Amino acid sequence: MDVLKRRIGLEQEFFLVNETGEISNRADEFLQACHLAAQAQGVNPQYFVPEFVKNMVEINTAPAYSATDLAKEYLRNLKLAIAVARQMDLRLYAQSSYPLHIMPVMRDQLNYHIQARTVGYDKFLHAGKCTGTHIHLEVPAGVIDSRVVVSYNSNAAEREELLNIYNLATAFDSALICLTRSCPFYEGRAIGLAMHTIRYRGSETFDWEGVYTHLQPVGGLMPYADSIESLVEQQFARYYAWLQAMDKAGVERHLFKKAGGSLLKSAWNPIRLNKLGTVEIRCIDSNFPSVIISVIALLEKAARRVRTEQLKVMPNKEVDTFHLSGNHLWVPDFEYLNGQLLYAAATEGVKHPKVKAYVDSVLDFAITEGGEGAKYLTKLRAELEQYQSIEAKILEEFTPATAELSRDQGLRLVRECCDKLEAQVSYLDGEHPLIALDELAVTSNESACF
Repeated sequence: MDVLKRRIGLEQEFFLVNETGEISNRADEFLQACHLAAQAQGVNPQYFVPEFVKNMVEINTAPAYSATDLAKEYLRNLKLAIAVARQMDLRLYAQSSYPLHIMPVMRDQLNYHIQARTVGYDKFLHAGKCTGTHIHLEVPAGVIDSRVVVSYNSNAAEREELLNIYNLATAFDSALICLTRSCPFYEGRAIGLAMHTIRYRGSETFDWEGVYTHLQPVGGLMPYADSIESLVEQQFARYYAWLQAMDKAGVERHLFKKAGGSLLKSAWNPIRLNKLGTVEIRCIDSNFPSVIISVIALLEKAARRVRTEQLKVMPNKEVDTFHLSGNHLWVPDFEYLNGQLLYAAATEGVKHPKVKAYVDSVLDFAITEGGEGAKYLTKLRAELEQYQSIEAKILEEFTPATAELSRDQGLRLVRECCDKLEAQVSYLDGEHPLIALDELAVTSNESACF
């Protein structure tokens, strides 16, 4: 089992705005221009794709064997997209929510109409007001089967790796929410919550009104899997929960299949299995490249350590943090992870002592792996008490959370974030983006573009 050959991939969603910061519905025109520019530069045009609303685009990368290579691919594609946008008097806004009120224009496609009808159009539009980042951790080739979840032809070692990577990704959930919170404002207000998590995932338990509030099996965090059998059962249970929700909404089941729906495509969970052969992590806010590249390094290092040391990732009611003992990586049990810890992560964040200890342990586990990007992660680890998410830094500069954000303030925020995005891409783009990121940990350059 050559775990060094496992790859990592990335998808990031962006809002498209004009030069004043107002939302733009010119995604199709923009993407067509990106495709032409990509072809001219020998880049695959399929990395620039539409989203379900016309004010949003997605920029992807080819899967890479290291965080450094993935970061280079990511920055190259992002640099291309920024250049195209500038030529069209457009800009990319990377934060996870647009700060002012918008009414997204949904594409007229069957799969989107099925989702909207099933969850409710008003709820579904929250997804058009939030952007996220998805990171893919590759598992052994062929182990994921889109028809039966886990291939009958896979061997014990391959199944064990899938199980441990899936549980590791699940255990990371609240840490990634904390570390990537990127915009405090949603429809003009800041209410002290992780807005992408609240408005996309939702929660009946915490009364968070989002897309999947009443469909947690489909859009909420799923429990750890204690065996391959339970992982398979979990996937089928979610699939049938989606079909039953369609029935309840009066949507005919055959339409889902007609629109390309399947067992694995009925999942919009924070952690899900992808038919591409990956565990897909979807709980990350869209954010500046410095944050995204840090998360890439964090996840790659943690996954590599689990694989190379053949660790078993197991939940334990006795721990609130990552705890390594022998060949077992004990992680918080699901009731705590998806309850008290999730609530604290989405409200107080690292200001909460339980969250701080948990995020601290996650960073510590990954930093032990060393390598490029470790200095930046060490900086976060050493300064965790003072660590502020991008969201918190933005909030310091704008209206108090109890007040409305004016239109002028909101547009100014969008423009400033666009400026910072472009500055970061310029600073980090090069042969060694993780080394450039590490340099931020030991120089004063951070203030120039962050």
